[in-house]
Amino acid sequence: MAGHSKWAGIKHKKAIVDARRGKLFTKLARAITVAAKVGGGDVDGNPSLALAVQKAKDASMPKDNIERAIQRGTGEGADLESYEAIVYEGYGPGGVALLVEALTDNRNRTGSEVRHTFSKHGGSLGTPGSVAYLFDKRGVILVDASRYDEDDLIVAIDAGAQDVTLDEDVYEILTAPGDLTTVRAALEEAGVALESAEVTQRASTLVAVDEKAARGVLALIDALEDNDDVGEVHANLEADAELLERVAGG
Repeated sequence: MAGHSKWAGIKHKKAIVDARRGKLFTKLARAITVAAKVGGGDVDGNPSLALAVQKAKDASMPKDNIERAIQRGTGEGADLESYEAIVYEGYGPGGVALLVEALTDNRNRTGSEVRHTFSKHGGSLGTPGSVAYLFDKRGVILVDASRYDEDDLIVAIDAGAQDVTLDEDVYEILTAPGDLTTVRAALEEAGVALESAEVTQRASTLVAVDEKAARGVLALIDALEDNDDVGEVHANLEADAELLERVAGG
């Protein structure tokens, strides 16, 4: 379990850095547009849209940007673009499995770019199904363990959380994807501040790597995330917290 929560923490810190790159709002808006296009523009009646909007709010995206993204998806805005969701699977340095979620209006372009990025950074793009079985979609909430104890988190279990585990300085709360919003709301209503809350592909098994491989994997992830079409990258990377902090910090 330790590897899961530590990697989730690193991902959260990387997301803050990504926000400073200026690309995050564009990617979040695209995800909102696609969710609205597929399931309609009613946030209450479209769970995928609700999650996409909440993620945008967590990143401090302006309300007007969110509304315009929804309108594009429902056809109310101008220049409706035709995006499709694609998941790429592959391996990085040290045999670490990666799932790459993308939204693209040109499948051939994005596929070529993702393949090139894998090759350039010592990885290899696999075939559909080659690593997907190593991941399970879960809601994951992180809570600072220095501020709260298990009694404070009972409300999460009551609201439908599947598990609550402690790993040194953070509690990791797992939910079914569809229950994340409900569990999050219960925690916030109880006054519990959240480090992060997201639906993610959580690895069922982890691959331990040394510092060289960890640097290679994170460099590959950074390069993939620099692609405008790539939304999320998930890895079954395991390394001790000190190594991950050192590598992620450059």
